Amino acid sequence: MKVQLFVTCLGENLLPHMLQKMVGILERIGVTCEFPENQTCCGQPFFNSGFQKKGREMALRWMKAFSGTEGHIVAPSGSCLMFVKHRYPLMFPEGTAEHQEAVRIAGRVCEFSQFLVKVLKVTDLGASFPHRVACHSPCHLTRGLGVRDEQRILLNAVRGLDLVPLNEEETCCGFGGIFSVAYPEVSMAMMEAKLRNIAASTAEYVVVSEPGCLINIRGGLQKMNSNVQALHLIELLAMGGAA
Repeated sequence: MKVQLFVTCLGENLLPHMLQKMVGILERIGVTCEFPENQTCCGQPFFNSGFQKKGREMALRWMKAFSGTEGHIVAPSGSCLMFVKHRYPLMFPEGTAEHQEAVRIAGRVCEFSQFLVKVLKVTDLGASFPHRVACHSPCHLTRGLGVRDEQRILLNAVRGLDLVPLNEEETCCGFGGIFSVAYPEVSMAMMEAKLRNIAASTAEYVVVSEPGCLINIRGGLQKMNSNVQALHLIELLAMGGAA
């Protein structure tokens, strides 16, 4: 099977190691990965900030980068994919070529864990991680894309892993992209509540499948000198044999 990788802005600029692990996992299970080099930001930051014309321009550029490719478009981010899947078709009038292409593109996008479990039917990657792990469920991944069970299914197959409950697992960590910039005090209070729940879980690690949430939670844990480490799901699945 062939896939197109959508690496996202945060992934490319702040989490390149995670992206390398994603490619390693996919190639190890027989997936051919291609990377449209002219891909750009999907336009979500502009659009959500009120610059809708600029957001549409970015969307058209992004669609052009992927329109001539084949296979699923896979990304390690529910937020960016939710924007492409649900917002792109609404940006352009029905009946236009742009709308038709947006609908086609929307039908191709797939978040990494969703692609493994629902498309490939792969749940065990041979990973080993003998630690207590809590799992944060990102808002856009769960409520935006409806991807709720895939993370847990993949984690339950990891050898030695003790998946511990996290109180308010699906409660927002406070990042929310532009939200954290527009409402920093509210964002900080939400993150602190998330960090208290992580500490109370007795976990050694917390898994986060969204780059923005991961960076937010990881930074908060480091600021409070916590021994808990935050990992992207991909990083954990690469432990003990993946890439």
